[in-house]
Amino acid sequence: MRLIDLISLILENLNRRKGRVFLTAIGVVIGTASVVLLVSLASGLQKSATSQIGNIGDLTTIQVYPGYRDSGMMMAGGGGMMEMPEQILLTPKKIKEIAALPGVIDTFTRIDLWTGAQINYGRLINYGQITAFGGNDVEKLGFAIQDGAAQIPRGGAVIGGFMAKNFMDPQMRPGQEPPAQPDLMGKQLKLTISRYSEDGQEVKKVYNLRVVGIMKETRAEQDSMLIVNFEDLTAINDWVNGKRVDYNKAGYSQLLVKASDTKTVTEVTTQITDMGFYAFTPQMIVQGINSLYTIMQLIFAGVGAISLLVAAIGIANTMTMAILERTREIGLMKAVGASNRDVLSIFLGEAAGIGFLGGLGGVLLGWGGSKVLNVVAVSYLASRAAENGGAPVSVAVYTPLWLPLVTLLFATLIGLLSGLYPALRAATIAPVLALKYE
Repeated sequence: MRLIDLISLILENLNRRKGRVFLTAIGVVIGTASVVLLVSLASGLQKSATSQIGNIGDLTTIQVYPGYRDSGMMMAGGGGMMEMPEQILLTPKKIKEIAALPGVIDTFTRIDLWTGAQINYGRLINYGQITAFGGNDVEKLGFAIQDGAAQIPRGGAVIGGFMAKNFMDPQMRPGQEPPAQPDLMGKQLKLTISRYSEDGQEVKKVYNLRVVGIMKETRAEQDSMLIVNFEDLTAINDWVNGKRVDYNKAGYSQLLVKASDTKTVTEVTTQITDMGFYAFTPQMIVQGINSLYTIMQLIFAGVGAISLLVAAIGIANTMTMAILERTREIGLMKAVGASNRDVLSIFLGEAAGIGFLGGLGGVLLGWGGSKVLNVVAVSYLASRAAENGGAPVSVAVYTPLWLPLVTLLFATLIGLLSGLYPALRAATIAPVLALKYE
C-alpha cells in the first residue's frame, strides 16, 4: 500500500468516528497542555532568576580572595597540638601567575581603606565603602555608569548609585523632612579619615575628591561604594599604616579576574581554587539555579506525563473497541489482498493520529495558557517590586521553542505505543474468522 493511500485511509477512518476520536483526544490535550504549561513555568522562573543575577554581577568576572592551606606546622593549643594553616596571599607574583592562566583576559587588584571614614558634602554626611581598583576604569570591571566618566583620575572618585542619593543631615530633628539629595556630578566631596598615634591620640586628615562619575544602581556591592584612584588610596593607606605598605608581603585584599567568556569561567575558577585561593563568580550561582530548575522541569514534566499515561489507556481502549467493531472490515481487507503489515499500519496510524491531534490541541492550549499566565504573573510581580523597591521582572513564564515540538512528538509516540497491542491483534486475525464475526 502506498504511503499516500495509507494516510488517506487513516484520515477517513478517523473522520468516520469524530465524536469518539474527540473524546479520546481530550485526555491527550489535558496531559500535553499540563506538560507545556508546567515546564514553561519552571523555564520562566529559571530565566527570570538568571537574568536578575546577570544584572547584579558580570558573569565573566571572578572574585579572588586570599586562601589557606595546611602548612604542616604544629603549635600547642586547646589542650594539645594543632596544625596551623598557612595563608596564601594575593601578592604581585601570584597575581601574575593567575593572569597567565588560559582563558584569563585581564586582572584588577583591589584595595580597601584600612580605617573608618566620613564623606561630607556641605553639611550632609554619608558613610560607605572606600575602595580602589587597579586600572582606575570602573567600566572594565563591569560596573555601569549612569552619568559622567568611568576613568578615575588622581583626586577623582566614582560614587555608587545608592550612596549618591542617601546623604544625611546630622542635625535633622525627628519628624523633619529628609534633606534634598544633591546633584553630585562634578562636585567636591570631603573624605575625613583618622588614625591613632603611638600615644593613643586620634589624628584626622581630610582629602578632597571630585565626583567624576555616578554608577547605575544594580542592588549589588558597588551601589554603596566610593571608588577612588588606586594611587590615591595606596597613599592614604600608607598614611593610615604609618609607613609604606609592602604588597609583596601583605598582599591585596581582593583580585578581580575577567574570563574570556561565560563558558571558560568555571574552568578558570577551578584553576584558581587549585592554586589555594578562594574564588567566587556569579556564574556559580547561575549553575546552581540551572540545576535546581532543571530538576523542577523534570518533576513538572513527570506530573503532566501522568495525565498522558491515563490518556494512553484511553487510546488503547478506543482502538480495542474499534477492532471489535471492524472485525468484518478487517476480514474484507485481507480477502482483497491487504497484508498483515497493511492492517498493522492502518491501526497504528489511527492511534498515532489521535495522539497527534490531542498533542496539537494540548500544545496550543498550553502555549496560550502560558502567555496569559505570563501577563498576569509579570503584572503582579511588577507591582510587588514597586512596593518593595526591587527590580521588575520581564518574564515569569517562558516557553522554549523545543518544548512544543518535543511535547507534540511525545504525544504522537504515546498514541503509537498505545495502539501497538490492538494493532497487532487486528493484524493477526485470520481472514476466515474475521468474515464470520458477527
